[in-house]
Amino acid sequence: MTAAAPTQGNTLRTLISKVPEVTAFFWIIKVLATTVGETAADYLNTNLNLGLTGTSLIMGALLIAVLIVQFRLKKYVPGVYWLAIVLISVVGTLITDNLTDNFGVSLWTSSAIFAAALAATFTAWYLRERTLSIHSIFTARREAFYWLAVLFTFALGTATGDLLAEKLALGYSNSVLLFAGVIALTALAHVYLKLGSILTFWIIYILTRPLGASIGDFLSQARADGGLGLGTTVTSFIFLAAILAVVSYLGVTRRNQVALSDADVNAA
Repeated sequence: MTAAAPTQGNTLRTLISKVPEVTAFFWIIKVLATTVGETAADYLNTNLNLGLTGTSLIMGALLIAVLIVQFRLKKYVPGVYWLAIVLISVVGTLITDNLTDNFGVSLWTSSAIFAAALAATFTAWYLRERTLSIHSIFTARREAFYWLAVLFTFALGTATGDLLAEKLALGYSNSVLLFAGVIALTALAHVYLKLGSILTFWIIYILTRPLGASIGDFLSQARADGGLGLGTTVTSFIFLAAILAVVSYLGVTRRNQVALSDADVNAA
């Protein structure tokens, strides 16, 4: 079935949105990006011998540059948006790794810090905007809250994922099953128990980070450590290629652009 041609008003409403529609494509790329965030950080740090500090500086600078471009855009552009997600996934991983390896902060403590930071971001966002819906990201201030929340979800997901898989010895494969199971239960709660859509979205968004990280570790880590031994190089390039393929498809078809209401357009 082909979609009807958009009217001029509908085109305006679609182009004004800065984030994609939440579809199956959204979650597919999100998990792929979070997996890359875990493996690419390890690849740059270890395989290319950039070191944790050098990797953090380079990736942080790249993220800032891409976010500047993202904020200057007037509409959702798949390539730019998802590049920012991949980079923020890597940076979120590096933030947690720096706290753990360079500053000796325990994963328990870093998990609590990022959970508090995320809660504070959501609180400030809601008090200022009266909504946490990503369907309403069409002003610079809301976009700033959005990207700050996304950064903290990636850092929190890295810390909790490492805490369960390594410190609590749950293992990578068991961590994948655990996080996938909790995500499924959350989705079922939304469908059958009428859990709010905004709350459901953010719970799943947070959980897909440790899910993707656990998938990345399971695929890349040595068999002796509970992984499949593919290595960070192979795993990173496989998932980057998959992201590129899906994002290219979305860029051509525009299947995940958000259509805003007239009230949202007028409010902007």
